Amino acid sequence: MTPADLSRTVVRAVRRAVAEDVLRAPVPERVLVERPRPGGRGDYATNVALKLAGPAGLPAREVAEILRPMLAADAAIAGVEITGPGFLNFTLAPDPYDTLVRTVLTQGLQYGHGTALAGQTLRVGPGPRADAVARLLRAQGATVLRTDGDGGGDGTAGGPADDSAALVARLGHDAAVWSLLLPTASTATDDDLLAQRESNPLFRVRYAHARTRALTRNAAGLGFRAACEEAVDAPDLLGALADHPAVVEAAARRREPGRLARHLDTVADRFFRFHDTRPVLPVGDEKPSAAHRSRLALAEATGTVLAGGLSLLGISAPEHL
Repeated sequence: MTPADLSRTVVRAVRRAVAEDVLRAPVPERVLVERPRPGGRGDYATNVALKLAGPAGLPAREVAEILRPMLAADAAIAGVEITGPGFLNFTLAPDPYDTLVRTVLTQGLQYGHGTALAGQTLRVGPGPRADAVARLLRAQGATVLRTDGDGGGDGTAGGPADDSAALVARLGHDAAVWSLLLPTASTATDDDLLAQRESNPLFRVRYAHARTRALTRNAAGLGFRAACEEAVDAPDLLGALADHPAVVEAAARRREPGRLARHLDTVADRFFRFHDTRPVLPVGDEKPSAAHRSRLALAEATGTVLAGGLSLLGISAPEHL
């Protein structure tokens, strides 16, 4: 269950509680589901009970108690706990490994796209950063109108493009776009942004993608292909892939493509940890096994997420690097 799936589950629980007249409050179109903050519990948490307490005329913890049994009845949720003033904390049931990986590989570069902004028309100004914002908005179903100026007014994103051409000429398109999306990158030196080493986040993300593609090529040379046959012990990497749709949606809603760039860096970092501890390819005289085929499937899913994310940012994802 992804954060987006869990958000929809919570909305359904609120709708059911209202329909059964045990809760009198407006049903939200969506609710925020996020990782628990420091000191929190479970896999995810939501503040929906606190949001509904005022309209319902009830203490937030009482609203949470109304919703808890309805949420706990979902087979994908192993447990629901109420913490603090009324936060609902979720522990998800173990999900078959291949569900997430198969979803990513089936949806391909469209994994993470959604309809959160369907029906909205939003204006976006010029420049590479605004181009990324426009792609994110469209990926969530919005209609985007481009403007010639810096933007302004309700629902406008983007900014001036005065220095973009000079930056592209100096750094090349991909490094220039990356530096425009992340404030920390914009303070780096040209050498930092162009360095072909893992301390450079842009290189790290693109190298991780290229490495996943190389694994597929090398596996083919060894006579085997990816297949979801058994669980792979890589919870951090799988968690990052599961979070991807929520990150894309948040980046679109907040007009912050840098959120997606940072997430891709996290995915790349977790991929390298997985790759270093769980060999994807057979070693020595070892024959390809179900473990290798399953790890390769996870690697290919990771490459798909990285390629799709880079595409939304307007940055290339080369097969060789």
